[in-house]
Amino acid sequence: MTSWREVTGSTYMHWAKTQSVSRFNLATSGLGNLSLRDLRVSLDDLELTSGGYGYEPLLQEISKRYRVETESIVTAAGTSFANHLAIAALIKPGDEVLFEEPAYEPMLATARYLGADIKRFPREFEDGFRALPEKIDALVTESTRLIVLTNLHNPSGVLTDDETLLAIGAIARRAGACVLVNEVYLETLYEATPRTSFHLGSEFVVTSSLTKAFGLSGLRCGWIFAAPELAQRMRLLDDLFSVTQVHAGERLSVVALRQIDEIAARAQALMNRNRELLNAFLDTRDDLETVRPPFGTVMFPRLRSGETSDRLCRVLREKYETTVVPGSFFERPTHFRVGIAGPTDVLEHGLERLGQALDDIN
Repeated sequence: MTSWREVTGSTYMHWAKTQSVSRFNLATSGLGNLSLRDLRVSLDDLELTSGGYGYEPLLQEISKRYRVETESIVTAAGTSFANHLAIAALIKPGDEVLFEEPAYEPMLATARYLGADIKRFPREFEDGFRALPEKIDALVTESTRLIVLTNLHNPSGVLTDDETLLAIGAIARRAGACVLVNEVYLETLYEATPRTSFHLGSEFVVTSSLTKAFGLSGLRCGWIFAAPELAQRMRLLDDLFSVTQVHAGERLSVVALRQIDEIAARAQALMNRNRELLNAFLDTRDDLETVRPPFGTVMFPRLRSGETSDRLCRVLREKYETTVVPGSFFERPTHFRVGIAGPTDVLEHGLERLGQALDDIN
């Protein structure tokens, strides 16, 4: 087991902050930032300071949207910190954690930093990146305390259905473990009543936010759904981390949630257009193979040549001013992740350049 003292930071987030920006950025996985004026907010909606364990109007809006009682809601600064807080409350150093592979590297790095003894269950391209309960069951032991997955899966965008999640929940229950599901991309199904695996059983803990599906990253409006006793443990633990939330962000999040249907409609229209563009591009490329989910903000193509995507990513950035995410950040070096949540013209021009870069390396 890697000592937590040897693990600091996230290699992916460092790359994203320092190298992903380009003229045609196809590396981002979330909707472009919504303008403040698009929220129709006034200064009368804002105050700078509050306290306590959660801003009640925000808790009520989250409760109403997801049909979760407020006693089971813990607010946090985005999904990333929600993941950190949840894992910190669920495990102690040395506990066995079963983590999907490929995985979102910052979430995996968090578990390592917190001292988890990490084992992996595979989500293979040949299985359509599905989370297969039988593969999880074969790896769970009496020492397993937590099973972790993303839904939609990051990096492939694949949905794990409720039947599969129920089977995973049953496996966890037999082992006395919890299931942590990062649902930040699930909102890109744009359902009228958002689904959440929290309702599938008491062993489920869920993290999410307004970030990826709505272009509201700057609000840092994240949350955890957990059984009431566990949720209270997380609130008390958060006293060591953030003490209180940024209150202006909490109030803006209430404004956003009250306009969320309108925001979602615009986002869904953009995603539908952009997904058609990416699928049309993939239809022209016999050098790529891709699992193509009908929703989500990303896809995860694989080079048929078996070559790593490093050279492609380098040529794409240096010659064509375009970025995608190298598959090495997701433990699949022959893949790369393409984001489709940016402006349509950026995606269109970026895909054209991606095609040119593929031609260059073939």
